[in-house]
Parts: sequence; structure tokens; C-alpha cells
Amino acid sequence: MRRRSLRALGLDAVPFRHPLEYPGRPAPEPCLLLETELLPLRAVPGRPLGAWPVADGDTWARDGTGRALDTLLTALGRLTTGHRHPVLAVGSNASPAQMCHKLAAHGLPTAVPMVPVTVRGIGVGCSAHIGRAGYVAAAPYADPAAERRLVVSWLDPDQLAAVDASELHYRRVLLPGAAFPMTLPSGDPLGGAYLYVSRHGVLLDPATGRPRPGAEDQGALLSALLRSSKRLRTLLGPDPLAWTERARAEEAVRAEGARIFREEGWIHPEGDLPSGSGTIDLRHADLTP
Repeated sequence: MRRRSLRALGLDAVPFRHPLEYPGRPAPEPCLLLETELLPLRAVPGRPLGAWPVADGDTWARDGTGRALDTLLTALGRLTTGHRHPVLAVGSNASPAQMCHKLAAHGLPTAVPMVPVTVRGIGVGCSAHIGRAGYVAAAPYADPAAERRLVVSWLDPDQLAAVDASELHYRRVLLPGAAFPMTLPSGDPLGGAYLYVSRHGVLLDPATGRPRPGAEDQGALLSALLRSSKRLRTLLGPDPLAWTERARAEEAVRAEGARIFREEGWIHPEGDLPSGSGTIDLRHADLTP
């Protein structure tokens, strides 16, 4: 049987612990993150997510089938997919290692379906703040021309609360599939998903006037920001390693860095995405296409 641990797959680096590796490696295929293992799912056109086969132990390797995802979740005593909340990731929440880290911090077991989904209308930029791990995290913005592959995680209510608690600089909004089409790897539509939108806006590139690309090479991003501002070089320079070490050591430094972003005129306030998540957390079963 092929080893499926995050370490064996090269997916075990946690961006919170290694900020220059932000955003981490995303889930590369439809899978079930089960503690520190990644079990592949097989997308089946016309069948709901919960009916997709999952490689459980050596079953798939032996006969090419596997148990249905919801059947396995039920056997594990976990909520099935219809009772979970789909959450779209533009940054490190797409990383299985980061997701494990966040849930473990709240003492929660990890059983999370994670599926790369094609999404239209969402650009990925950089939040105009510096996180407590020292990196500049990704943030979404509305871009009608964009089409990209982003990971959706299906979280149970406790897991959703834990991820909410880790996203203090973001607000969770409901992204409707009708306005922002999302397509599962089976070819079927996803009716909607939650999305974390920065409370600070996204960073603009002064050379282009457009949002800086996010969720890419963190070292290159921090180097570009340092080159663009003498004040940032004084505060956080001379290089990305110094930036992350100084930023994660002191909240006042992070706050001053965010103030410099504002005073440099680099911030685009994101106002074109939905403004809220509603009064009730909708489940996958509630978000029919």
C-alpha cells in the first residue's frame, strides 16, 4: 500500500511554524484529511460528494473501489458531508498541514474532506496586514475575469468555529455559486461556499495599481515590499528572514507595518464581495446548485 502520511507525501510543513513557506502546499487532489494521513477520493460525475469512493486502508489498491466517503465518516463517528460547511481557501487553509495545526490547537480530531474546485470571479491578493506568524497572508478580491483552482474544505461545526478563531483579521462571507460559479472535479456544480475576506483590504502594487498576487512565494513577496518602502526596510529589513523574525516577535511591529501599508497608499478596500455570512451557518446540504 502506498504511504499516505503528510510527511511521506511532502505535505507536512506548517506555514504557521515556517512563515517563509507560506501558504504551504495545498491538497493536490480530492482527499480526506484523516489526522495526519491524506486518503484520496475518486470524483464520480453525477454522484454527490458523500458518495465518492475513498481509499480506505488497502481497499482501493486491491480492488479499485473503496468505501463511500459518507460511509467511512459515519463509521468513524464523524458528521457526513451534507451536515458540514464548505469553506473555500485562498491561502494556507488549503494546506492539510496548516489545517491539522489549527484543529489540533483546539484539541479537535481531524477528519476533513478537501477538494480542489474550479472557481470563477475570485482573484487572490495579499491582505493588508501582517499576521502573528510573521507572514503577509493571502486575501480574496472580486475579479470577474479570474478562473482558478482553489481548495474547498468541508468542516463540521466545531472545526468551523476553530478556523473562525484563527481568522481574526478576516470576516467569513457566503459566496453563492450562482454569482461565483464553482465546479467540482466531477464536473458537477457546487452551490456555494464560505470565504474569508480581509478586514484590512488587499495590497496594491504601486507599479501597476493592481492587487499584488497572493499565495505565492512569500520570500519574493516580502523582498518586493521591502524594496518598495524605505520605512518597511527600516522596520523589518533587510531581508525576508529578518521580516518574519521581527514581525512574529512583537505585535507593535506588526501593527506599525500595517500602518505603513496604509500610509504608502497601497490598500484597495474590498467592497465587491458579499458582505456577510448570514445568521445561520449553512450546511452543504443547504447549498444546492
